Amino acid sequence: MAAPHDSLAALQAEAVAFRDARDWAQFHTPKDLALGLTVEAGELAELFLWKAPAQAAAAVRDDAAFRQCLADEMADVQIFLLYLAETGGLDLAAATRAKIARNAAKYPVEKARGSAAK
Repeated sequence: MAAPHDSLAALQAEAVAFRDARDWAQFHTPKDLALGLTVEAGELAELFLWKAPAQAAAAVRDDAAFRQCLADEMADVQIFLLYLAETGGLDLAAATRAKIARNAAKYPVEKARGSAAK
């Protein structure tokens, strides 16, 4: 089985190949990718708008149509992240691991477990 960073790199290569086949890189400035990412994240959030927490949890768990929309919006967010990382020459997997390590130091288990306090 491939290491997680290998599969993320492969996914990024697929997304970039899709983009490049359509000559869309010319439109993918860091600014526009960041703005596109916020639009897609907004579309993801909109799926949950006006749902009570229990309704949202049930939809995620049980509603096939909702789950498909959720998967599509999550994929759109991921694609924009992959494009932005590629455009900036950043290793998204390495950046994520580094951020998890910083968060682990900032929020040690013995102090943070079960608490939402910052």
